[in-house]
Order: sequence, then structure tokens, then C-alpha cells
Amino acid sequence: MKRSVLLLSVFICTSVGFSYAQQKTRLTNNWEFLKQDIGGIWEAVRPVTPGNPESVPVWQKVNLPHCFNARDAVDPDVNYYQGPGWYRTQLDIQNPYAGGHTLLHFEGAGQKTDVYVYTTKVGSHLGGYDEWTVDITQAVEDFKKTDIYQKRFKGHIPIEIRCDNSRDLETIPSQLSDFNVYGGLYRYLNLVYAPALSLDKIFASAQVDKDDKQGDLQIKARFYNPAGKTAAEGTVRLIDPQGKLIMQKNYSVNDLKSDAAIGTFQIKKPKAWSPLSPALYTVEVSVKSDDQVYVQIEKVGFRNFEFADNGPFYLNGKRLLLRGTHRHEDQAGVAEAMTDNMMRQEMQMMKDMGVNFIRLGHYQQSRTILNLCDSLGILVWEEEPWCRGGLGGEGYQAQAKQMMTNMIEQHYNHPAIILWGLGNENDWEGDFPVYDKEKIRTFMKTQNDLAHSLDPSRKTTIRRCDFCKDIPDVYSPSIWAGWYRGLFTEYRATSEEEFKKVKHFFHAEWGGDSHALRHSENPDKALSNIKSGSGTDERLGDASLYGGAARASKDGDWSESYICNLFDWHLKEQETMPWLTGAAFWIFKDFSTPIRPDNPIPYMNQKGVVERDLTPKESYYVFQSYWTDKPMAHIYGHTWPVRWGDAGEQKMIKVYSNCDNAELFVNGKSYGIKKRNSQDFPAAGLRWMVVFQAGNNDIKVIAHKGKQTVTDQISQQYQTEKWDKPAKLQIEKIKDENGESTVQVKLVDSKGVPCLDAVNWINFSLSGDGTLIDDLGTSRGSRKVQAYNGRALISVKNNKGKSVVGVQSPGLETIFINL
Repeated sequence: MKRSVLLLSVFICTSVGFSYAQQKTRLTNNWEFLKQDIGGIWEAVRPVTPGNPESVPVWQKVNLPHCFNARDAVDPDVNYYQGPGWYRTQLDIQNPYAGGHTLLHFEGAGQKTDVYVYTTKVGSHLGGYDEWTVDITQAVEDFKKTDIYQKRFKGHIPIEIRCDNSRDLETIPSQLSDFNVYGGLYRYLNLVYAPALSLDKIFASAQVDKDDKQGDLQIKARFYNPAGKTAAEGTVRLIDPQGKLIMQKNYSVNDLKSDAAIGTFQIKKPKAWSPLSPALYTVEVSVKSDDQVYVQIEKVGFRNFEFADNGPFYLNGKRLLLRGTHRHEDQAGVAEAMTDNMMRQEMQMMKDMGVNFIRLGHYQQSRTILNLCDSLGILVWEEEPWCRGGLGGEGYQAQAKQMMTNMIEQHYNHPAIILWGLGNENDWEGDFPVYDKEKIRTFMKTQNDLAHSLDPSRKTTIRRCDFCKDIPDVYSPSIWAGWYRGLFTEYRATSEEEFKKVKHFFHAEWGGDSHALRHSENPDKALSNIKSGSGTDERLGDASLYGGAARASKDGDWSESYICNLFDWHLKEQETMPWLTGAAFWIFKDFSTPIRPDNPIPYMNQKGVVERDLTPKESYYVFQSYWTDKPMAHIYGHTWPVRWGDAGEQKMIKVYSNCDNAELFVNGKSYGIKKRNSQDFPAAGLRWMVVFQAGNNDIKVIAHKGKQTVTDQISQQYQTEKWDKPAKLQIEKIKDENGESTVQVKLVDSKGVPCLDAVNWINFSLSGDGTLIDDLGTSRGSRKVQAYNGRALISVKNNKGKSVVGVQSPGLETIFINL
């Protein structure tokens, strides 16, 4: 069997007397998957006769990474699948090391996993987000001795893996959490060949004084030593950010049972790691035993940080305002099974937006993400998945402790990490009949002590559990000004009030939902009904679209127009809060969630500044205008094709830009030059009142930053016709390219006038040869979606055939279009 693999690492040593070929390969292709359980492991390996109707169930071919819930997480008609699923493949295993070990290294699998070699169970793991390894050496050797190894499997080793994301109250994270608890081999799986003695982990502690004059690097090793060897020797090499070897030391160890100190380095004036200059040093550790050598490489950075008591945050002795966001591992079309390229694109977009901090919510995330944070210069808060629901029993707590331990040990070397999160919203009850605050406090203290014992160099933190806020080093209360409670103009006062309650304050989670492509001429209309002075925290039930006090989350229009104003206000306030450590808005990218079926895109949390497929919303550019230095200018409304109002009425045009000044042109006429002032809300003063002409209007801005010039331009229609309530649907094909057709449906009144504020539900269906491109969780990729400005879009993969698209909206006549 041919296998397409990515060779991750091959080291060749030419020292006299030694040679080695240490290798790790990604197992990506030639997998089969079954989305159900089987009667026993024999069903996964028994011989199959072609055409035999008893050869069931039917497995499907897949590539890794793969998630059970790539589509059904956002299927509007069903609950997402939670249960067992099976994977199987056959490997050509030829370990080059005499007496070496063959390992399967899982970068993450959800949520309970069992591993088999043929019918022999070789390992299990509980937890969907930490890394783990199974040694399959003995099982492989035993199987190679059987007759069927050559006769039936042609010299290959059958591997079967059972993943299970069934609901279980005694595991974390809670099913009450606002994200899907996915199943599958949704992170990379590696085949590793190791010699008889190798390295399990390297702990590299890089410290630097506040003057950046002296760097200290202490290195410990944990050995993988199933053979029980009693001694080891090797070399530690330190390479600077330019690739130059600057130090090298030999070591010898006589106790391999515990973590061993193998090297200490002092570096004069090390190049400091920071968001502006993420300098990374390379630590290369080799271990030699008999005639075999194993090498492991880690990246480290020298930086120091401080959360000042009742004050701001300092990095390398200078105040740094943490400008942050959040992230879930979730992507349109694949759910949690994101590839390296997907993750790289996402993190680069964050960096391009000006992010210098990220909270990874609410679990240990892929090693790829942490590597990108190191190399891009993005500081990190990473947390264990103790999220909502209360506190379970002994098994529950043991899992939490183990996952905290694994997260810290596995990500210990990343200079980007400054905070270990102990939990999230642990004041949220519901999983158990008894909700005991004191027991939660006791366990929170246990986790806090555990984190500090594993890593004294970093701080601990939690978000939204007021009765535990005295336990961690840094605390983030709940402040959702202008969304779940209150008005966004109350943000500063509420933040100052909360700041005074703790020694080290950080503001994680703020913002609100926006339905991509929906815009409003009067986005603040709902604010008149919202009571001010009643607090800005989010409370149980506030996410509901029903009942309770008036609030933007329930009574607002969910337009991009409103959320841009909310973000704009927060950002201009943060510019003049010198005591603020920083803030992280929730969240960079829309993500799926099982607890929001009634949102404009069902089962989607729509608080991102980009959609689930990374398409930017207008709010992306609001942040970019405050947080970046590279000149940019963006006219609000690139996805707003038609504006409306009276003839002769003045309309505001906003430009989000970080430039010194900008000049606006509409239909060739200049409306003057405006200077940017961050405190001149909205749009930092870059706004103009303009009278549109009926029909098409061409809008252009020319902005200047020093000697540099940037431009942006859009065209918008202006509709003066008034409309009545929606009376019928109209559909048309607006694009046909690369084998895909895109259709647009509009809601119009009885006279055919487009209803530009209509938010009716739209349901798409398809018959024929094509495939509806849906279940993506995006505004253009959902077969059930609320209209945005009286329209909705969807695409069809034609498959070189004919299809009919149907469109239904409650109370209106269903319509069709032939493709």
C-alpha cells in the first residue's frame, strides 16, 4: 500500500561512529471511517469478500485530520452527532533502530480514544485536547509473527482507533459549554520511530532580567526509557535567532527515572522576544545510548513580563497594552479538523489586524497554534477545559488535574504563553444536582497550586467566577457593555469599578454578535429601550433571544453596523485607560455551538470579526484602524450593496483608517479632508454626511500617512422607494464559474419593491445532479438563514448536470430556479 506522508523531521549525524535516522511521519492518507459503533474489534479487521451483502457496515475513505462533525455541527435540522466512531488503516512499519520503539503520537483526539493493533488493544486516553502517545512496539512485533501478517495483510500492520464524544457529565468540558465537544482524529496523528533510549520532554526555562542584560537558560530532560537503561549522555546546543551556534555543552546522567538537569547557559544581552520582534532561540538536545542517537529540538524566547499591582502590563520593562482576541478550533467544512495551512492563514489574519494577545478558549489547542504565536509574536492565555457546569466527582477532578498537567508540560517552552487559565465561567451550574461554591473554591485552589508548582514562571487566571476571583493571580470579570447588559457607553465606568476590586485585572470577553452582510441605516434604534445603570455583566439566560430585560443581544438588529459602533467605542476608550493591562474581544472567528439554534445562522455563535470560513466582516477593519501601523483605509459597506432613505436626505459615510487624514469623493465630487482623532466617535472623525443620488453612487477615499497614500473605493445603490411588508420572493442566478452557480433570493413587497430591512427566515433546497454548498455556518453557506437586508445567497456545485433550487420562507409562496 502506498502512503502519502509528510516527513516532519529527519536528522542525520555524521559524527565518527554514529548514524541515526530519527523520523516522525504524519499519517494523513489511506484511512477509512465509520460513524457508528461496531459489535467488537473483529468487525473492523475481519476479511471482506467483494460483493458480499454481509460485508457491512460500509466504511468511507477519509484523510486526517478528520472530525465526526464536519457538517452536522451546523446542520439546522438535527442535533450534532455525539457517539463513537472508528478509523482504520494499514501501516508499513519498519523501525530502523535495533531494540527501538514504534509510537503513535496523537496531537489531539476527541474525546475518549482506544487504539488497537489488529485485535490487540494497546492504549486508551481520556481528553480531547492534550497530546498523548501509545507505544505499539510489542503488539507490532507479535503481529509480525502471525501467518496473516504476510498472507492477508501483505506485510502491513492493521491499526484501528475508536473515538467517542458521547455525553458524559463526569468529564470535562461541560456539555453546557457554548461550543461543540467534537469527536474524531481532528488533529494530526504521527508515526514515530525512536531508539531504545530517547527523550520524552524537554523543559527549557528562559529568563532575562528587566534590563535585558543577562539571560539564563536552564534545561531539564525527561527520558523515554522502557528498556530500563541506567545512564545517558548527550549534547545540548544553543542556536541564536540568526541560526548561529553560540553555545554547546555535553552532559551525562545516571538517574533516568526523574527529570534531570542537563544544561545551564548564561547569555549576555540576549535578543528579547516581543510582539514586534519575536526572536526565537533554538535548543537542540541529543541523547546517546550504545550506537544510537536521538535528537529533539525546541524553540525558546527570552522575555520578562509583569502585571503591575493595580496597574498595567509590562513586557521587557515597558508598558504594553494587550490587544487581544479569542479562538476556537473550528472552521467551515471541517469543524475542528483544521490543517496547518488553515491555522496559519487564521493566525496571520489576526496578526495583520494588530492582535498581540490571544486567549485560547477553552482548552489546550494545537501545537501548530502555539508555534505560530511564538513566531508571529502573539502573547497567550491558554486554559484547561474546566468550563461551566459545576464540579464533578473524583474521576472528573482527576481528569482536570491531568489535563492541566499535560497542557503545562507540553507547552512549557513557548515564550508566547504568559497565563495559565484554571477554568471558565465556573459559577455556571447545571451539570449536577448539587452546586457547592466552597467545593469549587477548594478545587480552584488545588488547580492554582498545581499550575504554580508545574510552572512558577507564569501567572494563573480565570474568567467570570466572582466567588473565586481572589485565588488566581489575574482575574477577568464579566463586562459585556452594550450587548448582554447596558449600553456600550458604560464600558469605561464599569471597567474602572471592576478594576478596583482585584490586584491584577484583565478584561477577557466583550463584543457582540453580527449577522454578516446585514447592515442598518439606524443601528442604535434598540438602545432607547435598554436601561442604563443596571450593570454590564452577562448573566444566566442573557444569551437567550427570549424574555428578560431589553438588551442589544435580544432586541438589537444584529447588524454589522451596530457591532462596528460598539467595537469603535470600546477601542477609543481603551486608548485612554493608562491603568488597563489589556482586553480581548470575543471572538476572532464565528464558531459553531449546540446551544444557539435560534441565531440568524442556526447553531452559530456570530461574534467573530471574520466568518467561519475566514471571510472578513466590516468590523475586522475597525480593529485594524486602531491596532496596526501599516497604512490602511476601508470604507464601511463593502458588503452593503443597497442603502436607502429619502431623496435629498444626508447619509453618513464612515472610513476606518489608521492614516493621519483622508479625503472622500462621491461620484467624483470631493467632500473635503478630515483629520483622524481616535477620540472623535465614530470612525475616529473620518466620517462625512453626503446626499446620495438615486441609483448608483461611486465612493472613493484617499488617505495619507506621512508620505504614504492608500485608497479604497466601493459602489452602492441608493433606494428611495418605500416598501410594505414582504409579500413574495424573487430569485436569480448571479454567478456561474468554476463549476459552481450562485443564486440570490430577495424579499419584495406586493409591488415588487425590495424590502431592505426584511429579516425573514430563508430555506434553500435542491433537487437534481448538483450539490448544495451548505452546512458551512456562514452567511452564504447555510440552507436555513435569516435574510440580510432582504436577501440571501447560496451556491450549488453543478457536477456537470442539471438542478433545481427551491426557496421557501414562512408565509410566502415557494419559488424555484433551474440551473
